[in-house]
Amino acid sequence: MNLVNLESVSHAYGPKPLLSDVSLGVEAGERIGVVGRNGGGKTTLLSVIAGAVRPDKGRVTHNRGLRVGFLSQQDTLDADAAVREIVLGERAEHEWAGDQGVREILTNLIGDLDLDARAGDLSGGERRRTALARLLIDDHDLIMLDEPTNHLDIEAIAWLAGHLAARKSALVAVTHDRWFLDAVSSRTWEVVDGRVERYEGGYAAYVLAKAERARIAQAAEERRQNLMRKEIAWLRRGPPARTSKPKFRIEAAQALIANEPPPRETVELMKFAAARLGKTVYDLEDVTLHAGGPDSGPLVLDDLTWQFGPGDRIGLIGVNGSGKSSVLRLLAGTVVPDSGRVIKGKTVRLAHLSQELAELDPGRRVLETVEEVRKYLQVGKREWTASQLLERLGFRGEAQWKVVGDLSGGERRRLQLLRLLMDDPNVLLLDEPTNDLDIETLNELEDLLDAWPGTLVLVSHDRYFLERVTDRCVALLGDGKLSLLPGGVDEYLERRAAGTALTARVGASANSTVAQTPGAAAASGGVAGTSTSDEANGGLSGLSAKEERELRKELNRLERQLDKLSDQESRLHAAMADAASDYEKLGSLDAQLREITTQKDAIEAEWLEVADRLGD
Repeated sequence: MNLVNLESVSHAYGPKPLLSDVSLGVEAGERIGVVGRNGGGKTTLLSVIAGAVRPDKGRVTHNRGLRVGFLSQQDTLDADAAVREIVLGERAEHEWAGDQGVREILTNLIGDLDLDARAGDLSGGERRRTALARLLIDDHDLIMLDEPTNHLDIEAIAWLAGHLAARKSALVAVTHDRWFLDAVSSRTWEVVDGRVERYEGGYAAYVLAKAERARIAQAAEERRQNLMRKEIAWLRRGPPARTSKPKFRIEAAQALIANEPPPRETVELMKFAAARLGKTVYDLEDVTLHAGGPDSGPLVLDDLTWQFGPGDRIGLIGVNGSGKSSVLRLLAGTVVPDSGRVIKGKTVRLAHLSQELAELDPGRRVLETVEEVRKYLQVGKREWTASQLLERLGFRGEAQWKVVGDLSGGERRRLQLLRLLMDDPNVLLLDEPTNDLDIETLNELEDLLDAWPGTLVLVSHDRYFLERVTDRCVALLGDGKLSLLPGGVDEYLERRAAGTALTARVGASANSTVAQTPGAAAASGGVAGTSTSDEANGGLSGLSAKEERELRKELNRLERQLDKLSDQESRLHAAMADAASDYEKLGSLDAQLREITTQKDAIEAEWLEVADRLGD
């Protein structure tokens, strides 16, 4: 059953047609991901389907009584309304607190917010999550989301994908998050040149199908050109020549595999990186770091010793507020550790892309802004001009002569990134580089980074990009360590779901024991949270900032002891398995195991007591 029908719809803003004679429909239960270049018409298509924009031509038909939930990129929240009023409406507290589905939405999206806070006092990201929570709590036949993963961390994105997949509503989502597209969509629409090209499957299937369409189109064009050449030759020669017809016998999959580019040459890049950087890049020795300065804010690193070597490509993972950006600033030298030292290699040539946009001369042209850094850049085995690299990152033709002051936020970020690359660094620190980039530009950036030799430390909530350009992942889990994740993002999510990873977000929640369980929420005026906002507001209720800091230090100390005891416990179990036939040794090992178990029980009881004091 079709919920929405578009018949010969056309729409333009100014002289640029964004939709041209588009006819399509959305069926009940259908799950559609929408992709395309920035400014290509994706948001316009969503707005037309939702009925928020009336097209210039054509007709849009909704089923009678259709319930549409639409999350647009525009902020429409009432600044004077409380979060509780916006999200929960007139629902009585016992009604929503007793609904597991509502509690799960609140915990995973706005668990760090005070329900009585005014919308006008929230940050842009907090307002965005509030609007998404309001939409998901209500029942809809059709849910339409424009960039729903903005301001969500990896864990929240994974939760949202699972939540949407479990709903019966039809879904149309515009997003640049390719992992999310694969997780939620069964069809993909590409908005390109005013058309809507339709593909079966999520992002991976779309890429394969698009490549196959391009191959077929190329073969057809080659056949046409060949026929034209023959026709011209016939006209020149007079009588027609007998020629054999071209044969296209290669299977589609074989053709794609045959033309597949080689993977990143990791070994060669490592050798080149080592030659440019030497042995030392960054050595952290006994470093302690708090996000808000010495002994203030959440603990990020605690007496950490770590080494970043030449050619390392590391993805840094953690919940919002865990201190990822603080680690990058530590490496960049813009913050200093509370204690310990950071040793920087003498040959390090650093480029740091932060989340803040650098000031650019608004009166200069785009190409001039890049060429003032460098006109040519060697990437791998190829030399690129500034103009060629601009084109690869989406500045085509006349766009290179636009005035910087007229650029959008996404365009400025692309320009800032390219200026950093043009300075030929050998160490890259990238903090959310994919913000405001469309999928095509992301592909180009990934391709550039594939050939870039050097040390890369990346913070990103774009899981696809993270796994695509890095070789290993480490996580900030709130214990003051950098934890290596051999299983990548999947291992991180498993540890978070199992409750074995205590983070700064959990430590600062309104109720520590509740917040460790995904989906749990406090059935009171607040929601069990997973963020550090309580710390930002000057500490938890009933505790001074100093008392809270001391309790958190104690909590971290106890967690370190528990980790050590768990390691000893594992070693003892292994030793007991090896000594299964040696009863005397087995008895001794069993006595040691009981002693360690008793110590663990005592420390766990102490940990719970401290956690309860933080939650009072």
